[in-house]
Amino acid sequence: MRFIAQEQELGRELPRVIGNVDYAEYRAQLELIDGFLVKSGIEQRFVETRLEAWLETGERVGVKAQLRYQQMCLQALRCGIARQLTDREYRKFTRRVAESAVLQRFCRVEQFEVVRVPSKSTLDRYDKLAPETEIRALVSQLLRKAGDSAGHSDLGLETEVGLDVLLADTTCLKANIHFPTDWVLLRDGVRTVMKAVKLIRREGLKHRMEEPERFLSEINRLSMEMTQSRRAAGSVKQRKRVLRRMKRLVKVVRSHAQRYVDLLKENWSQTEWTEAQARQVWRRIEGVLEQLPAAVRQAHERLIGGRLVPNEEKILSLYEPDIRVIVRGKAGAEVEFGNTLYVGEQQDGLIVDWKLLREQSRGDAVLLEESLERIQACYGKYPCAVGADRGFDRKVTRDNLEERHIFNGLCPRSVATLTERMKDEGFIAIQRRRAQTEGRIGILKNDFLGPVLRNKGFESREREVAWAVLAHNLWVLARMLRAQEKERQKAA
Repeated sequence: MRFIAQEQELGRELPRVIGNVDYAEYRAQLELIDGFLVKSGIEQRFVETRLEAWLETGERVGVKAQLRYQQMCLQALRCGIARQLTDREYRKFTRRVAESAVLQRFCRVEQFEVVRVPSKSTLDRYDKLAPETEIRALVSQLLRKAGDSAGHSDLGLETEVGLDVLLADTTCLKANIHFPTDWVLLRDGVRTVMKAVKLIRREGLKHRMEEPERFLSEINRLSMEMTQSRRAAGSVKQRKRVLRRMKRLVKVVRSHAQRYVDLLKENWSQTEWTEAQARQVWRRIEGVLEQLPAAVRQAHERLIGGRLVPNEEKILSLYEPDIRVIVRGKAGAEVEFGNTLYVGEQQDGLIVDWKLLREQSRGDAVLLEESLERIQACYGKYPCAVGADRGFDRKVTRDNLEERHIFNGLCPRSVATLTERMKDEGFIAIQRRRAQTEGRIGILKNDFLGPVLRNKGFESREREVAWAVLAHNLWVLARMLRAQEKERQKAA
């Protein structure tokens, strides 16, 4: 069964709003992005790709069911983009769609009699509908269309978008975790485990033990005592005593939690939970129990032993195993906790390549080399020039750029070499333009991703970055088209 073309349903006429320039700009922006989605073909590609994956299950699907699935995919794409442009939080965005006729039309939820706004749970499923690779393919198709000699006119652009210059930089995408103090990890583990035990006991499965609230109260009291001990005389000895009491409490909690996991596995059928719900609870406990011995050992080494723990061996969060320590050495950000994000833009501000790293970065120069290979595989050619800061400069990188006949606009590490390169006008132009890449990363992080990415799990954060890049590029193209229209009006 192939993609079934369907006409857009007629909706109500949008009200004419006057006296608010911001609203007029916002509405015009969404209308331009709507046109880009259709004219570039990325909307149809997204629906066809998801439909093909859906039909691979082998089940017989009727025409009506397929049309419903196609409509859902279309809404998922548009809601994902609109959410990045307005409110990233599901609850706020669904309320905003319910209030805004403009968003209802853009997200294709507009109808004559009733408007079915997707709930926050539906929005969460929409975001997880497609993997990161499919969203990346949409970005590539959009840029190829804008950079094609004939495709840019289809989008309404007067000139094709150039992909000749690559401007690269890296940043830290902060994770949604508290500062990873060693003894706080023990508090987190006790809280998570005891709250899960409370759920099991509420279903009627009980072992002999004190009430979970007693353990929660005790760990909170020890945490406050640990905090206050920093200001007291003999704070080092007092913190050691408190940590030893924490360790004893954690040992008791672990033994109780393990018994409840075994009890739940054997008797989950006696509860009102399904097997999947029961499995979710005992996996939550097991995930923490597996890490608690290492967390205790880490706290012991640092507070009692007074020894440093290597960054690669540290536990930064019991819930986010893919978080890394990123030493940046900048004012106000000496050390950050999250994942390294590589971003490569072209001269107009469109992001042509990006990568969120799961592991510790091996260096900016390695990221640049990998980026050039991805760009060549995606767009069929290397950029003509590359510009970046001195962190990307390395002899192997310079040799690779020369071998690929790419102009080297990297800022040299050597001051003497930099002085010599400043005589080249092409190098000066790239370095001046490179200064704007910091601002581009700031726009992507603060306006599209947020200061702290709240997605749980590396795959979810990676997919959120892809959605943000797609929405960002559509936003930039809409701004370019609006600027063209204003210039045309001035000329008239």
